[in-house]
Amino acid sequence: MTPIGKYNKYQNTNLSWAESIPEHWKVYRIKHQFQILKRIAGELGYDVLSITQKGIKVKDIISGGGQLAMDYSKYQLTEIGDFAMNHMDLLTGFVDISKYHGVISPDYRVFKLTQRESDSKYMLYIMQLCYTQKIFFGHGKGVSMLGRWRLPAENFKNFAIPIPPLEEQTKIAAFLDFKLAKIDRFIRMKKQLLALYVERRKSLTRKIINSESVQFLRLSSITDLVQRPVDRLDNEFYTPIGLYNRGRGIFHKEQTLGKDLGDSNFCHIAKGDVILSGQFAWEGAVALASSFDENCVASHRYPILKCDFEVIRPEFLFSFFTISEGHLLLDSNSRGAAGRNRPLNPRYLIKEKIPVPSITLQEELVEMIQSENRLKSIINRGIIFIEEYKTILIAEAVTGKIDVREFEIPETLEEESYEELEEELSMAAEEESEYGNLEEI
Repeated sequence: MTPIGKYNKYQNTNLSWAESIPEHWKVYRIKHQFQILKRIAGELGYDVLSITQKGIKVKDIISGGGQLAMDYSKYQLTEIGDFAMNHMDLLTGFVDISKYHGVISPDYRVFKLTQRESDSKYMLYIMQLCYTQKIFFGHGKGVSMLGRWRLPAENFKNFAIPIPPLEEQTKIAAFLDFKLAKIDRFIRMKKQLLALYVERRKSLTRKIINSESVQFLRLSSITDLVQRPVDRLDNEFYTPIGLYNRGRGIFHKEQTLGKDLGDSNFCHIAKGDVILSGQFAWEGAVALASSFDENCVASHRYPILKCDFEVIRPEFLFSFFTISEGHLLLDSNSRGAAGRNRPLNPRYLIKEKIPVPSITLQEELVEMIQSENRLKSIINRGIIFIEEYKTILIAEAVTGKIDVREFEIPETLEEESYEELEEELSMAAEEESEYGNLEEI
């Protein structure tokens, strides 16, 4: 492949996020490239679409999950190839090109490319970069910087973007498609490696609950439903937590002032707590708190179990809830029929009996979970770096920091091994990348 370099000459711009671009590029306002559309469906029968941070998806309106509208005939039409963005939320919203003929919320912005001298994939890369790097955010308006921060139509139409000639746009988009697909494969391999280790841990859990040393003990006799109430101060910052489903752990929400935490009651979290989601335990939303989570708080919607260390290790209880036998207890004690809204009744749950192996066998599981957590930490740090690198690569390509015009994409794309992918991405990091300085955007 031809080495990637820089352009020979650059020109200055008035763009804060792209202060210089190649001399032959131009800067256009979005209104000279796109037309905003508003076509109300007026009837039912279309696929209902939603905009997620992974792109436009077909919404499941049958199961009743998530927010549902009363009348989808008032939604706006979205055709294949249309752009759609959640301009009402510049913090967590996104933009994508629709692959579907359907309808989408009238609160979203649908627009189409009007210039034949523009490549839709190149334009999408720029638009998505403006979300991920919060470039649009600086042009937004709203009541609260932490609430609905929207991009008004006039601000959107007057937003300026760098645009190279069409052939060059297509080259840049193809280069990014190729490189990002390779990066995404590497991330998938990392996650598969962790998933294999998780399956080993679950297999050991199943093995030890069938050992001769097992006793069937009521949860209420070996755990406590604990509450450590937070004495909330209005001007103190707190870090609320949430849980991923399928036992994938705890995530930390943004730090929030006590006065902005809402009406929920909160409890302090301690290392070794087994935390359940009151709403989604039936989906496997259970986690084991580590020292990293100790300064966080959980709302009353997250029941917390503290284990009697003489009888049961928290690592074992967590792992038990992630296998089918434990999941059955979480599912059967989650009542309700309103879609995904099936609250867990922790008072019923702790009346259940569970198989508890000897402490010696539980300690084997503790060691495996400690190794799993170390592996997860290493993998997650690597993924964070690779995701940052991916964003920088996109920024450098669409702002002309790198010249990919001579880059040749192989005609036959072969699946690289994990080691080959890791070597290329490691070299890119160590050498500040063949694509340019990683510290610059």
